[in-house]
Amino acid sequence: MYAGTQAEFMTRNGAYRNGLINVIKNDTLYIQEFLIRRILTTLGTYIIDTAGSFRYKYHYNEINSFGPKPQKGFNLKGSGTSLMGGGVLLVLASGVVYLADRDSFSPELMGAAAGLAGLGYLMNLSGSKGSVIGRKGYAIEYMDMTP
Repeated sequence: MYAGTQAEFMTRNGAYRNGLINVIKNDTLYIQEFLIRRILTTLGTYIIDTAGSFRYKYHYNEINSFGPKPQKGFNLKGSGTSLMGGGVLLVLASGVVYLADRDSFSPELMGAAAGLAGLGYLMNLSGSKGSVIGRKGYAIEYMDMTP
């Protein structure tokens, strides 16, 4: 990233920013974010208008992750966690049924529950939170490029 490029990140306090980097100075990013609105015309079509802009500054320590805003709607990571938790709960319940009443025990149900828990685990791994700083070796390194 350098001045004049677009930056998309989440801060440590949960604010999402997607804007133009004006300046990087003293370990601080100066961001300008534009407020863009779609306006309905009298002909029934839309035009895109810049309603305003906001300026922010963030020290590099305040940035949590780079990447797109977490999606709304279907959440693969959250659904995977729910599926994994439900599968583990069904496996434990099948174990209790096996210990209490072996005639009612269903090994097919226990196997299916274990399979769903595994599928939930894989779905949980595939969900992304962007490039989180401090995890998997991601770090921000400031390089002064001025002559």
